[in-house]
Amino acid sequence: MDKIAKDVGDIQSRLLHHRPIINAEIRYFVREFEEKRGHRESRLLENLSKMVVEANEQMLPTNLEGTNQDMMSNIIKRLEAANHMADRVQQRELEAQQSTQLQMNMERLKEEWADFLKEQQRLKEEVDEEHAKAVGQISTHYSEMKMDVTKFSPL
Repeated sequence: MDKIAKDVGDIQSRLLHHRPIINAEIRYFVREFEEKRGHRESRLLENLSKMVVEANEQMLPTNLEGTNQDMMSNIIKRLEAANHMADRVQQRELEAQQSTQLQMNMERLKEEWADFLKEQQRLKEEVDEEHAKAVGQISTHYSEMKMDVTKFSPL
């Protein structure tokens, strides 16, 4: 039983204990990049760093703060002018849109007014016809009454 426990422990150690494998990979990596290449990458990075520093010293003006302030104030003025122009364009567009809406509303109201006048004219004609009929009926009624009165009057 002891031998089985020892064998199981060895198998578990080989399957789950990765430290020796990781250590070997680390050693290989270090040997590959430090020993075989002879610190070539670090020298290249140092040379690049020197070149960047030299370029910065040559390219940047000595009066950086003043120049930046002048450039920033100029940029701010241009942005404000552009913002003002954009506001004006937006205002004109809004006015044009409102003007077209106003014209459309006016046309719609004119059409509604014309329809209203037509309807009023139709209603007036109906009322006039009813009035004429009523006047005719009343006239007929009074003329009949007049005839009746003349029949019964002694004269």
